[in-house]
Amino acid sequence: METMGFISVIPAILAIVLSFITRNTIVSLTIACIAGTLLAGQGIFGFPTLLQNSLGTTSFSWVMLLNTFIGILVAYFQKTGAIQGFSQKVHEKNLSRRGAQLMAWVLGIFIYFSDSFSPLFVGSVMRSITDKAKVSREKLAYIADSTSAPVSVLMPITGWAAYLMGLAVGVGCIATTEDASRLFLRAIPFNFYPIFAVLFVGLLASGIIKDFGPMKKAEKRAWEEGKVIRDGATPLIGKELTDMQPYPGLKPRVVLNFILPVFVIIGIALGTYIAFDSAKTMEAFLFVVIIMTISMMIQGISFKEVMNTLTDGVKGAIPAVMLPAVIFAVAAIMSFATGSSWGTFAICMPIALPLAFSFTDNQMSLLIVACFAAVAGGGVFGDHCSPLSDTTVLSSTGAASDHIDHVKTQLPYALICGLLAFIAYLIIGIFFIQ
Repeated sequence: METMGFISVIPAILAIVLSFITRNTIVSLTIACIAGTLLAGQGIFGFPTLLQNSLGTTSFSWVMLLNTFIGILVAYFQKTGAIQGFSQKVHEKNLSRRGAQLMAWVLGIFIYFSDSFSPLFVGSVMRSITDKAKVSREKLAYIADSTSAPVSVLMPITGWAAYLMGLAVGVGCIATTEDASRLFLRAIPFNFYPIFAVLFVGLLASGIIKDFGPMKKAEKRAWEEGKVIRDGATPLIGKELTDMQPYPGLKPRVVLNFILPVFVIIGIALGTYIAFDSAKTMEAFLFVVIIMTISMMIQGISFKEVMNTLTDGVKGAIPAVMLPAVIFAVAAIMSFATGSSWGTFAICMPIALPLAFSFTDNQMSLLIVACFAAVAGGGVFGDHCSPLSDTTVLSSTGAASDHIDHVKTQLPYALICGLLAFIAYLIIGIFFIQ
């Protein structure tokens, strides 16, 4: 291995010097690591890659780091008063219960680029708004959950899309990523479960469909008694985030500290997808965290307070002819049992697509498209409603809802959407696949 001489010790020296200056070891080591990757010629993505390789498996480290950056960003939003400022502007509109729920639904669809960020973001932003409108935390968690993974899996520029397309390459006549991309786009209209799940939320939020089952009971409690969570419930969120107050004397700048960072994340995700054929979501969050750290200090928040906020964000955020129907059912059961949609994709896709191609003599057909969509939709079912799923947990966290209460109230709605998706695949298999 070629050495870099004296340059190789610069990061270590930098870490030591900064530790004395800042009295913060974590920040000093972070800056030293960034400097090291830049000196090694690894570019702006070198530091995230270093973290991933140092924390174990790529999948584990990617999820952990992404959730960490998300927690930090939410904490920054609160410390700068951005969330409170946004909520105050909405409070002035005196939204009804229907309006508050519809706003949460639209916001969840808009934050489509990360199924991890979306539920935390929607829950944190909308919590005080839905509380004022007497919407139960269970309902907010359901809305946040149903517009996270179900939306992400329908978009061709998310990590979900890249992962699913990667699993399809090399199967049957799918020889290239371009072939897989075309398959993903063709499969979107047949990915019934997430489509039904998102639409069902809108129908419930608008009042077209009335609440029923455990959710009706939770909503009645919130409306008649003013209790957005039941007595004895344990909200799944760290006190570091729920109890965090804006920095004294800091003027809330909603555009600078709230709207702009979100658009920067979307811009980087879109830009990297176009440039590198892969949306760099985690890197986008890291970039915005760094920029907001600097911005907060420029706005007058002390370095120590910014670092305390960063640490609290980490603490608060760390507490997936009948062939399509059968594949959807198998994927749904597997993903619910494991709580891992991506694990389900990895197991089911290499089995489902070759099986489907065996019926079409390795030719692309509606059967292939439907089976691809069935794996994707079935996997999302588990990610959406399994108590073991990270997005289900994050939805409870973002809404500050009791986790089991969220699962119990959401499950009947998810099961209805799953049943409708199963029936839709049966119809396609019986009437449209020859």
